[in-house]
Amino acid sequence: MHFRGKQLASLVLLSAALLAKIEGATAKVHVISFSKWTSVQWMAGAAAEKDKPLTLKVRGLIVDGQIKEYVLGSPHEVTERLLVVRRAFRVNDSLPDESTPRWQWQRGGWLLVDRVTGRVSAITLPEFDAFSSSLSWYRDYAAYCGVSDDGKKIDAIVAQLNRRKPVLKKALSESGVPEDAAPDSVCVIPSWQRGPVRVSFEASGAPKQTFAIRGHFVDVVNDLEDEEASK
Repeated sequence: MHFRGKQLASLVLLSAALLAKIEGATAKVHVISFSKWTSVQWMAGAAAEKDKPLTLKVRGLIVDGQIKEYVLGSPHEVTERLLVVRRAFRVNDSLPDESTPRWQWQRGGWLLVDRVTGRVSAITLPEFDAFSSSLSWYRDYAAYCGVSDDGKKIDAIVAQLNRRKPVLKKALSESGVPEDAAPDSVCVIPSWQRGPVRVSFEASGAPKQTFAIRGHFVDVVNDLEDEEASK
């Protein structure tokens, strides 16, 4: 059977369209779910032998029936496709001369979960400290008190998903993190409001500061503006 050029081109296009339709119909649907909560012991801070462990509740993050990570706390729905949730993991605390592993639970950073692709990836959050930073989500913004590398400065941080640099980075306190500080104690968890979008930070021993978020831009809100917005 012989085909002319136009007929052959039409058959090729029709075959490609049918193949794409078949592949779309057979594409795998990823199922994201969570296992039941389990209570575990967390050695916070330096984890000295005399320290009493704290209790964490963790559960498995399940993708297509398999546990990919362990997480804690409630997930935040960013969009119908994306969610974020905080990671928990076990680390081997054994010394080089100890032959038996000593597994200890630790709090980690945050994970981004894509329901369409089933992908689970770590989120980069500048200056986020797993021990000290209390984080609050709004839309795709994460607000938290970051800790400098030397632990001597506390910064107000607003990070946005898919952006390398933070939307906001402003010094809150120069007192740093005390050696005997309890988890999440250096800063009150940031509070959000909308219409207009604002976020407030309050580090220990430092005055409250409020910032207006406009896309990738940030404005400082003074006390008078803050009072008027709260009315």
